Amino acid sequence: MMLSDFWSALLSEAFLQNAIIGGALASFVCGVMGPFVYVRQIGYVAGAIAHTVLGGMGMAFYFGFSPMLGALTSAVAAAFLIGWVSLYHRDREDSIINALWAAGMAVGIIFIYKTPGYDVQLLSYLFGNILMITYDDLKLMAVLGVIIFTCIMLFYPKLLAVAFDEEFARIRKINVRFYYFMLLVLIAITTVLLVQIVGLVLVITLLVLPTATAATFKRSMVGIMGGAVVGGLLLTEGGVFLSYGLNLPSGPTVILLCTVVYLLAISYRWLKS
Repeated sequence: MMLSDFWSALLSEAFLQNAIIGGALASFVCGVMGPFVYVRQIGYVAGAIAHTVLGGMGMAFYFGFSPMLGALTSAVAAAFLIGWVSLYHRDREDSIINALWAAGMAVGIIFIYKTPGYDVQLLSYLFGNILMITYDDLKLMAVLGVIIFTCIMLFYPKLLAVAFDEEFARIRKINVRFYYFMLLVLIAITTVLLVQIVGLVLVITLLVLPTATAATFKRSMVGIMGGAVVGGLLLTEGGVFLSYGLNLPSGPTVILLCTVVYLLAISYRWLKS
């Protein structure tokens, strides 16, 4: 498909406009939150939260509530549980995270299976379909994005200290427990926001890869954030263009594009060094 055809479709098709806006919102949030996940090296925590989300969605489907409300509730609950175990029972952290990962998926699949007409919704939320984003989804994504950005701007120095060095943060008399919980809750909200873009299975990839790519060229946290936002925007919208033109699933297309660019970035750094 030619670029002109895509542009014509973009001007006339509301679903494609929603996809572009949704991709931009997701890219911005990923660029802001991704560096904290990358620096703190808690991608596995984000992955556990993402898979726990399916349990909340399944229950919401079954009882007739909004699946995104179920996702948000379960994600925040999982964040608090993981944070509590990490702070007070670190020796059991790995077991709890694995249990949440598995149980969240199992509960979600069972409830969705018991709900009539589950097939399409299950595939959509597992693997994402940015082309199915609605105007209501965009409003929710915008609200969640504002919440995340506001918290990062208000508490940036403290969150940065907790992400880089807990001991230093304690010496500076920062409430490490409070800000660690805040960081996990913000990650939980981010995973909910990304569900429609790439699905639960691939959320962690979109959260980390644009940041990892930016980190190969930038050293400061602000520089990595900026690079992740811009890179994520180009990759997400490029993935939408390719998936629409080649009739491919949008989520996996975005992830493959992110992966290829990341591999090219680290290859460039290896050759340059």
